[in-house]
Amino acid sequence: MATPELSFDIAEYKERLRKTKIRMEQEGIEVLLVTDPANMCYLSGYDGWSFYVHQMLVVFGDEEQPVWIGRKMDAKAAEFTTWLSHENILYYSDDYVQSKIKHPMDFVCDFLKEKGRANKTIGVEMDNYYFTAQCYVSLMKGLPNSRLVDATSLVNWVRVIKSDREIELMKRAAKLVEKAMQSGIDKINAGVRECDVVADIYHAEITGTEEFGGDYPAIVPLLPAGEKTSTPHITWSDNRYKEGDLVILELAGCCKRYHSPMARTVSIGKPSQRVLDLTEAVVEGINAALDAVKPGVTAEEVEAVWRSTIAKHGFVKDSRIGYSTGLNYPPDWGEHTISLRQGDKTVLQPNMTIHMIPGIWQDNYGVEISETFRVTENGCETLANFPRQLFVK
Repeated sequence: MATPELSFDIAEYKERLRKTKIRMEQEGIEVLLVTDPANMCYLSGYDGWSFYVHQMLVVFGDEEQPVWIGRKMDAKAAEFTTWLSHENILYYSDDYVQSKIKHPMDFVCDFLKEKGRANKTIGVEMDNYYFTAQCYVSLMKGLPNSRLVDATSLVNWVRVIKSDREIELMKRAAKLVEKAMQSGIDKINAGVRECDVVADIYHAEITGTEEFGGDYPAIVPLLPAGEKTSTPHITWSDNRYKEGDLVILELAGCCKRYHSPMARTVSIGKPSQRVLDLTEAVVEGINAALDAVKPGVTAEEVEAVWRSTIAKHGFVKDSRIGYSTGLNYPPDWGEHTISLRQGDKTVLQPNMTIHMIPGIWQDNYGVEISETFRVTENGCETLANFPRQLFVK
């Protein structure tokens, strides 16, 4: 058995598991199948780029430890990264992988039958990136006497209030994104290729500081340029920047899978008046929204402050302006819980961490300036320390 390298004390993992079991009991769930790799990591510590094949953590309401199940070649990774006992690390053989004959969930069904749990109420994360339609079909076929219920986001909601150690890791990630953002802004100039800017950003994200290095972020650097700044989720090309281009940089530092995202906008050359006007509205709006954050305020009340502020400038934004963030894996650094938007009545509490990204995208240009913040006892603190402005090169 390998000696695990844990990011947290075992007592913290056990406390997370205890809170998860409370939610399971409230939902009438006796067995929970956790397939989201962020939730697997949160409860067990498991960390590996193995989420492209089926794997899971099985949580029993009446057992002290969960059980990790994955591909045989990844079982050793479970030994290296989890706090689980050797007998709680199980694997299926490689002939289950991408097979037309059998499915990894068949192995899971057999395991639950052997445990005498084939007739229980079983929670599955139905709406996540890693649980497929075939997973559901195989479980239904293999466990005809069980009751499958939707447990999407059950663990995610346990994760929304961070421990002090989690906040520490997110603050390290903020140091990484500061370095990466500065690297990108320094590199951007007319005649420079987009891909070369991203190469410098990646170097800064991963090399980190003398005290700690960085991990791969769950989302690649997003760098739309020119008219492409009218949409947020374009990556990069080998095109060269031109005088007059706007460039949006949306990045994240990542430390031990904990993220701190941030966005800024660059103008190559003197910006137009319309860009200056939009920037003024965005900066005033995000400042007002951040000032509104404090325990007891709802997510929709924060968004309402932003909306009323930009309305004074004649702008409207119909999408959310933020979401809970922290621990995650590709393809997303959001936690899929809190959203800063109309209708979300989640009450903010200390140590919730949210990426506020109130970008505004017009027909052929846009401006993004964002901050990741922690809710404090009487307000909020932004994790990164970086000028909140339009950068002119």
